[in-house]
Amino acid sequence: MTRSFTGDSLVIASHNKGKVREIAELLTDQGFEVVSAGDLGLPEPEETGDTFVANAVLKAKSGAEASGRPCLADDSGLCIAALDDAPGIYSARWAGPGRDFSVAIARVQEELGDTPDRRAHFVCALALAWPDGHAECFEGRVDGTLATSSRGSHGFGYDPIFVPDGFDRTFGEMLPEEKNPLTHRADAFAKLVAACFAKPADRT
Repeated sequence: MTRSFTGDSLVIASHNKGKVREIAELLTDQGFEVVSAGDLGLPEPEETGDTFVANAVLKAKSGAEASGRPCLADDSGLCIAALDDAPGIYSARWAGPGRDFSVAIARVQEELGDTPDRRAHFVCALALAWPDGHAECFEGRVDGTLATSSRGSHGFGYDPIFVPDGFDRTFGEMLPEEKNPLTHRADAFAKLVAACFAKPADRT
């Protein structure tokens, strides 16, 4: 049976300010405090999993154990069809130790070259863990294509080159209120909220 979250404070297992901000916005209506691992000074565990779900669970359990509070972790990445779904779980590592995604985007463009197949999708795995080690997991996805050059200054990561299906603009060209409901993260969060989060009025 799926465990429900009934607390008044949730830790987000991330030091990425853009990701934390996007997650916090998705949880705005839930009626509890959101604090990041970065704000609490929690260490970032090494991501040794071989899937998005494995890494999300690893990070969520580490954050829950270190903080003594329920912890939500996200592991997400870009999967490119012509590159056998790379960079996948290594999406952040393509940005180098400085997490400079202009470097990662340049590598994507170089690896693709003049390949006509520019199909790609983002995957998001969410893990909600409690200090006792229990965890619930959910996955979301959004499909699209990759632009041949970066466009837009909004968002983070690979957003400037990702054009979601049904649109002609990149995530980087969209304001947060337009982009956020379309993302892989929103898809995963809809599943998480439906399964684990009580309505604010019912939360004790």
